[in-house]
Amino acid sequence: MAKGKFYVTTAIDYVNAEPHIGHAYQKIAADVLARWHRLLGKDVYFLTGTDEHGKKVQRAAEAQGKTPKEFVDEISEKFKEAWEMLNIKPDRFIRTTDPDHEKVVKEFILKCNENGDIYKGKYEGLYCVDCEAYYTEKDAPNLECPVHKRPLEKLSEESYFFRLSKYRDFLLELYEKHPEFVLPEKRRNEVIKRVQEGLKDFSITRTSFDWGIEFPLDKSHVVYVWFDALINYYTATRANGLEKFWPADAHLLGKDNTWFHCVYWPAMLKSAGIELPKTVFNHGFLSFNGQKISKSLGNAISIKTLVEKYGADSIRYFVLRQIPFASGDDGDFSEKALVERHNNELADKLGNLVLRVSALVEKYGIEKTEVKELNTSQMLQKVSQHMERFEFDKALADIFFIVDLANEFVQKEKPWETQSKEVLYEALHAIRDVAILLSPFIPEACEKIARNFNFTLSLEEFGKPLANISRKKSEVLFRKI
Repeated sequence: MAKGKFYVTTAIDYVNAEPHIGHAYQKIAADVLARWHRLLGKDVYFLTGTDEHGKKVQRAAEAQGKTPKEFVDEISEKFKEAWEMLNIKPDRFIRTTDPDHEKVVKEFILKCNENGDIYKGKYEGLYCVDCEAYYTEKDAPNLECPVHKRPLEKLSEESYFFRLSKYRDFLLELYEKHPEFVLPEKRRNEVIKRVQEGLKDFSITRTSFDWGIEFPLDKSHVVYVWFDALINYYTATRANGLEKFWPADAHLLGKDNTWFHCVYWPAMLKSAGIELPKTVFNHGFLSFNGQKISKSLGNAISIKTLVEKYGADSIRYFVLRQIPFASGDDGDFSEKALVERHNNELADKLGNLVLRVSALVEKYGIEKTEVKELNTSQMLQKVSQHMERFEFDKALADIFFIVDLANEFVQKEKPWETQSKEVLYEALHAIRDVAILLSPFIPEACEKIARNFNFTLSLEEFGKPLANISRKKSEVLFRKI
């Protein structure tokens, strides 16, 4: 089995609004990767959290008559609760208001400054508070934010800048020598094209508000939220015993974060003399029942509501089976499609197979035999290759191919008539191997299967003869919706 370490991070979510299924898509993918690499025997560290500074947060807090700290404490808890409901288990939930993060950000800035990459200037530009970002007139010819479709504010303020322009050649060489740094390929091509056009230095401090980390070179400034937020991935590995996890193996981000993470972030790390992460994967957006997810449209349905309606396993399975994550394309969280997959695949195929076989094993028992019809030996390698390439949908398709074969085999051999213990052994052998490979995706159901038959969800058991199996009929894993 592969050993070593695996460090996976997600975007840290901005706390100006509550979590919805769009946020959850990425967190589910990261949790599945973390569980998968643990299954491979690696030392795994999984990080998620919340991004809590900036003018947008300050304004949102003021609108509710709260201090920024009261506001971020409240919303941050809602993100933690949402991930718990979806069985997402990070090793750390980082907040950019955490004291260790503030310390690391200041140290990071001093390193960049020692390298001659920070200088004082004046910034004038068109600013979107919701994006916490400046736009050029080329990006926003009608002077409104291309993302939020709201008028941009004209701002002029004294600011400290980071010499991004200095890193153009370094970045282009990085993309050429390490194409895996930016995935998928189409995002890499977009980034290369823009970097080739030239890079402007970017503003890294603000003076128009005070909800941020104090800038260590000038106390009248606070650190720009994006500069502060990016450093969280590094902060999380600075505690004793965690240094071994840096650099990150996979940053998972939405495609709107590509520029910051694939251009600003590697340049910042190079400036501070810190090793670069292996891969920044930029996935597509989710819509909900065919509509863009938006608070104003009233369709930013809560995670709690969805989990109560469908269950965590079904949501986890659906988003990664339905939407090809590796393509980086957008996808739709369709409740109709979810119900179809839940009923046809989870309930009828997997659930029914486990229920039928467990009932017959309870009645007739099993007898060890050579596995011929339901050989799973190639499945582990195929699924591993898909997981390396972020092809969650293909991994699930391959696993369910074995589920289909097992159902066909049981139907053909009719062990309820023949009372064949060898047939039941082979079917149960396939169920055990399927449950092991499915456990990162649908952990709750797989834990129930493992408990019912008395095996462990470990790759050390995968493909090996069954031993000490308990003969007990399973509970219903997935009730039809």
